[in-house]
Amino acid sequence: MDNVKISALELENVKRIKAIQLVPTESGLTVIGGRNAQGKSSVLDAIAWALGGNKMRPKAPNRDGAETPASIHMELNNGLIVERGGKNGTLKVTDSRGLKGGQALLDEFVGQLALDLPRFMVTSDRERADYLLGILGVSDELARIDGEIRSAYDERRYVGQDADRKAKAVEDMESYADAPAETISLTDLTAKMQAAMAQNAANADARGKVERMRDELDRRRMEIDGLTARLNELTAKQDEHIAIYNAELRRVSELVDVDTAPIESEIESAEATNAKVRANQRKAEAQAQARSLRERCDELSRRLDSLRTERVALLDNAGMPLAGISVDGGVLSYNGHVWSDMSGAEQLRVATAIVRATKPECGFVLVDKLEQFDVQQLAEFAAWCESEGLQVIGTRVATDDSCTVIIEDGTIVGQEVTNG
Repeated sequence: MDNVKISALELENVKRIKAIQLVPTESGLTVIGGRNAQGKSSVLDAIAWALGGNKMRPKAPNRDGAETPASIHMELNNGLIVERGGKNGTLKVTDSRGLKGGQALLDEFVGQLALDLPRFMVTSDRERADYLLGILGVSDELARIDGEIRSAYDERRYVGQDADRKAKAVEDMESYADAPAETISLTDLTAKMQAAMAQNAANADARGKVERMRDELDRRRMEIDGLTARLNELTAKQDEHIAIYNAELRRVSELVDVDTAPIESEIESAEATNAKVRANQRKAEAQAQARSLRERCDELSRRLDSLRTERVALLDNAGMPLAGISVDGGVLSYNGHVWSDMSGAEQLRVATAIVRATKPECGFVLVDKLEQFDVQQLAEFAAWCESEGLQVIGTRVATDDSCTVIIEDGTIVGQEVTNG
């Protein structure tokens, strides 16, 4: 279905309107100007009622003091003629061939928000963003990417904090350049000490044996002095003992005691050395952990950059209805500004673009309060509407050249229309 637009409009006794005839600009901006309470908004209300159904019916549709009820006659560029009139404002829809239709036919191409732009503008930031993403069809994919971005960002923050704490702890830790790479084994030193003590004990036993033998020889010499008669009998034994003694004496004379002082010194210094080694090992482990955490932090930063690039590509390829519109963190923005930071003119421009995208076959949008645009902004907005092939009918509190027509006391200035 081609874009449906309003070709002509005739109103009589609708709200503040006495009688007007209007041919809106086909593509671009039709500005209905005038002072307050002259009937500008009544034109928009009449269009909304005619096309939107009874839910858009004004509370008091008939002009005060009018002798006949409100009457609306509208011609659309698809050949349909839409009329409302009579006591109950009954809808009548016919096409150029005289065939009749009803509200269901209008609903096929009329966008409800195109008739009621303020409904979009007063929603929450998240509702506006969800509305746009629903139109573009990227809600689920964008939610997935945003979830991954939040997760990666949070993890990077925690890892980065941990890395900073670990790096700070490393700076405060002691280290010793003169310590060996590995701890000294106290078990090996103890075994070495025990072996030395065992050897020294064996040496002492050998020396004691020699002393005992010497004592035995002395005793026997004394016996020899008293037992000369037994000299011959004991001479052989004496010689044997002498021979054994001399052999043991030679062996003992060759024995060398182990100096235990160095080992004792090693044992005393080993624990201090080991404390330094363990301190160095702790610092090395902390440095390794800090490097690992920093590498993870860098990895997460790259992941965030990738996700953000993917997110930008997703939105770029989604075909935004207006350059500069984006959704970040579930909030709609325009040129980097959230809704509350946009000017009134920017809000109207964004709302018009999004509402137009909700139902492309609806080629028109009703916009109230165009006075929020200055003259230059209004001209730029009109140029954009024309470039988009969009028909915008709006109101502006003004009576200057920025207005297409000016309404005064329910009629268009300079237009002669007979009313009832």
